[in-house]
Amino acid sequence: MTMLTKLRFPVLFLFLFLVGCRAGGPGTPARTVAQFFSKYENREGFKATEWSADLLQRLALVRAAKLLGGSDLTNAITSIRAARIITFTPTSGSARDLAQQGLRDEAAGILRNEKYQPLSTAGFGGSSYQVSVRGSGDKVSEFAALGQLPDAADSFVLVSVNGSFTRSQVETLAKHLPAIVQATK
Repeated sequence: MTMLTKLRFPVLFLFLFLVGCRAGGPGTPARTVAQFFSKYENREGFKATEWSADLLQRLALVRAAKLLGGSDLTNAITSIRAARIITFTPTSGSARDLAQQGLRDEAAGILRNEKYQPLSTAGFGGSSYQVSVRGSGDKVSEFAALGQLPDAADSFVLVSVNGSFTRSQVETLAKHLPAIVQATK
């Protein structure tokens, strides 16, 4: 065996190993919100919740909304078609590594690439969520919010909501997002 042949095998093995690690790990960013959910929902430390608005659920939520926030919140809730929430709480060393590798940056990049527009979070009752919307003018067809759980260091939350809203309705829902996320945790 020549020296070149002896070097080929280890170099080829190392190359294939590195390519395999890169393609399967957290370093391969998702390109859409749906891909983000698919990529992470079954991983350690993540919990995904999906909600589709059927009539009975809407009626119960509308009753609660009337008690909590009046007509703006009621109208916003009845405008929801579907919502997904994914939370992440590091439960191990490898999960903490994932948080440090830029989980929040990956989600924020997706929102920018999918042309979500940041909505000012000033006046959202102290909410630490960054809310972004997609739509036209005052009409919003989707919104997403990034935040973290109040009781967990290095935690992460992504909320994705589809429906037919006004910006005012999204602002009203944003005030209640921390409580909604805590209830689904």
